Amino acid sequence: MSPIPLSYTDIAADIAERIKTGEHETGAKLPSYSQLADLYSVSFSTAARAIALLRDRGIVVGAPGRGVFVAQRAGR
Repeated sequence: MSPIPLSYTDIAADIAERIKTGEHETGAKLPSYSQLADLYSVSFSTAARAIALLRDRGIVVGAPGRGVFVAQRAGR
């Protein structure tokens, strides 16, 4: 039996935790949607929804044509 794929909320939580622990520092570029999809074994759209959730929460910012970056947090 194959494992249950992660939901976009699970992926967003994992990425947020990686940011919190310093694996992805402020200003760092995150992997592309395709790379995240491969990393988490999910579809491109699931990876995109996870990043959209992080963007809505102010954890990451998108730069059209450049990628998605860890947002500057207050107090950093």
